[in-house]
Amino acid sequence: MNAVIIGILIPFAGTVLGSACVFLMRNEIPDRLQKSMLGFTSGVMVAASVWSLLIPSITMSGDRIGPAAIGFLAGMGFLLLIDELTPHLHLGASKAEGPRSRLSRTAMLALAVTIHNLPEGMAVGVVFAGEGHGLTLTAALAVSVGIAIQNIPEGAIISMPMHAEGNSRWRSFLIGSLSGAVEPIGSVAILLLASALGVALPYLLAFAAGAMMYVVVEELIPETSQGSHTNLSTIGFALGFVLMMAMDVLLG
Repeated sequence: MNAVIIGILIPFAGTVLGSACVFLMRNEIPDRLQKSMLGFTSGVMVAASVWSLLIPSITMSGDRIGPAAIGFLAGMGFLLLIDELTPHLHLGASKAEGPRSRLSRTAMLALAVTIHNLPEGMAVGVVFAGEGHGLTLTAALAVSVGIAIQNIPEGAIISMPMHAEGNSRWRSFLIGSLSGAVEPIGSVAILLLASALGVALPYLLAFAAGAMMYVVVEELIPETSQGSHTNLSTIGFALGFVLMMAMDVLLG
């Protein structure tokens, strides 16, 4: 149980550590560095979706594709619904998405990041739920550590623009850190759900994969493809993908 609690909290610690960069950097993150970070984050999330979630889902289903396909599409649809119903503002965007709201720019930026972090928490929770059902504790911890690693640059990408929006360094740090609090909440929620519905585990694994892939396709890839230095985001993607793939295969 202690290992599960630690594993659930590790990604949140990565977000807090990354958000603390607002105290170390005076100005906004250089565009080259931000593109590299976003690409790295995308690579980790895609590799985790495939090796840590979709492949185990198919294996648990006796090599049947149906549960993985249904779960994946449901995860995509779930994030799409949240995206449509929640007023939020993506980093670097001037126009908010979702229904009209009187929320401040800071609040809508925080909501966008919260939507982004929810699938990562779900992924951690479901791999720990899969322990003893084809997934090992080591493999689950590898996913947790991999997401924590990509949360470090992600935390910096959140807190630095918050500071640029006019928030104090402490406020930016707290908002950036708290945006990651949804991850352990999502982890516990899906862990309890998976424990109650053991037969649904293959669907839940694919569900988390679909939710993570939605974030990559809807948010991260468009951000890395805009402006210059897009080649750096491609290199970052490759490094993040290989790192997560290696951790899952070697430690799983």
